[in-house]
Amino acid sequence: MNENKTVKKGIRNIIFLGLVSFFMDLSSEMVYPLIPIYLTSVLGATPTIIGVIEGIAESIASLLKVFSGYISDKYQKKKPIAFVGYATGVVYKLAMIFAGSWLGILFARIVDRFGKGIRTAPRDVMVADNAEAKAIGKSFGIHKMLDMAGSAAGVLLAYILFTRLGQSSYKTVFWISIIPAILSLCMFFFIKEQKELRQIKQREKFWTGIKDLNGQLKLYLCVAFLFTLGNSSNSFLLLRAADVGISSANIIFLYFIFNITTSILSVPFGKWSDKIGRKNVLILGYAIFALVYFVFAVASNKVMIVLAFFLYGVYTAVINGAEKAFITEISPKELKGTLLGLHSTLVGIALLPASVIAGILWDNIGNYAPFLFGAILSIAAATILNFGLKEKSNL
Repeated sequence: MNENKTVKKGIRNIIFLGLVSFFMDLSSEMVYPLIPIYLTSVLGATPTIIGVIEGIAESIASLLKVFSGYISDKYQKKKPIAFVGYATGVVYKLAMIFAGSWLGILFARIVDRFGKGIRTAPRDVMVADNAEAKAIGKSFGIHKMLDMAGSAAGVLLAYILFTRLGQSSYKTVFWISIIPAILSLCMFFFIKEQKELRQIKQREKFWTGIKDLNGQLKLYLCVAFLFTLGNSSNSFLLLRAADVGISSANIIFLYFIFNITTSILSVPFGKWSDKIGRKNVLILGYAIFALVYFVFAVASNKVMIVLAFFLYGVYTAVINGAEKAFITEISPKELKGTLLGLHSTLVGIALLPASVIAGILWDNIGNYAPFLFGAILSIAAATILNFGLKEKSNL
């Protein structure tokens, strides 16, 4: 009976954590697909500047993820840390509204990614703590489903507002996006944090635990870093769509296709990774990404761009649950938050050169070059995992 209550409480917490992400992503995705269009058409920014903005924002904020995870592990205060991270979403929207140049947008993006850097690791640990041992992939899939459903709803709402109010209504959309951000914060009142009773002892130094990590986890972290060097900001996907001749409003709808595809498929692929193992699913995800970027590279019409956004949604659904479940399973219990944060930090650090490289390749070689580069690195990452990662990596 007590076990059933614990399982129900865990599912309830996972759902409310998902609703936190649902409303915050609804808010964020009302704004995000408009940013590259706003920067180029209103503020006169180039693809290289967009790459610098996205790279700096992602990288600076991602440095916080490992430390927020470490603090969560040390003090067992995951919920308050996550709340502070989500609260910055409101500040981000206000900064966007009052930005008068691309430097203002850079500041806003740093604020946004700063919040994500704080909240990601403690939130993911809360999902893992509330998951059943044999259904970690499914639990992360449920969270990702709600997360991406919010993203899809936000993109769809932005599309409706943008088409109804006209293509000069950027700041009106930014103002409206603050409402779901506040609703996201309200969901925290329904989450009951699970705390472990621990003996008070001297905490080992941060890098001591990292140094002694499982070799398979070290390999995956290195592969994730390599892969991300070719996985530039999604802003370049939106710019590629515009380059093919898709209107601003329809570019927003393309982003809806990506988000709704991920939302629908996240739970099935998360459950699938629980059954067949993480390695095969991770390799499949990298292979799909290579295909996605190849299609973006050679796309010559709108149909190919639509296909690419759909496949990008499939890739995201495939990789997310398996990736976080793998890290959770193979990490020492007392370092789950730290290592989930370390993974996000490494990915974020790689995003700076990735986005800058993408902008330079676009401006100096052609709009296809960043995507061919990303596809090659993705194939390399999949190959390394295939030959280097053990089949049962969580044992």
